[in-house]
Amino acid sequence: MLRNVWFPMASKHHHIVAAADLPQGARYFGTARTEILPHLPARLTAVLDIGCGQGATIAAIREARRGASSFWAGGLELDPEAAGRAEAHCDRVWSGDVVASSFDREIASGSLDAVLCLDVLEHLADPWGLVRRLTPLIASGGRLIISVPNVRNWKFLWRLFSKGDFRYRDAGLLDRTHLRFFVRETAIELATCGGLHPVYSGSAHPYTPPDARWFLAKGTLGRLDDLMMKQIVVVAERLETDPTTH
Repeated sequence: MLRNVWFPMASKHHHIVAAADLPQGARYFGTARTEILPHLPARLTAVLDIGCGQGATIAAIREARRGASSFWAGGLELDPEAAGRAEAHCDRVWSGDVVASSFDREIASGSLDAVLCLDVLEHLADPWGLVRRLTPLIASGGRLIISVPNVRNWKFLWRLFSKGDFRYRDAGLLDRTHLRFFVRETAIELATCGGLHPVYSGSAHPYTPPDARWFLAKGTLGRLDDLMMKQIVVVAERLETDPTTH
């Protein structure tokens, strides 16, 4: 169980904030990351979203799991205004720097079925340290789902090698606040550095027909996947037989 928090009533959380309904400056915090929904574990009693923004992803999970038993949701957000909005969808929100936060002291070991770190870890000086803090909180059969930009993306490589362009920008792969850069292999190493086992790695937004890139990926037997993906999703799981959960 989780310490000092309460499980929600199912009727409390239903409205999903659409990105189009938000002011331009708030869309970064108000977009639901629905691409992670297929990667959630079947059992879902407690979820923690690191970098939860306004809670849109938690709201999307509640909508997708409507009719199932209600689950506890926690979120941690650096931006205080976004954190305040997230309280409409989360049962507990910690506002502030994740490194300095003591959120993990309020959560019992082995109590979380899912932990989300979506486009958060690349902003930290020591993302491996955070993953190692989060891993003991994950229950047997629970999952850590991370998303990080792919520095091997062909557009970035083309600009780098053809133009020598490594200029930081306000958003995207070279966001000014990005401190760490990953390819698929190192993203997997990050997600599993605490002892979890990888169960999936791939594009956050897989291509589907009739997109020409889907045919290109199939025609090359996946050899170009790492060059085409912009964001890497890695899912790591604590195995049911993992002795650290007993």
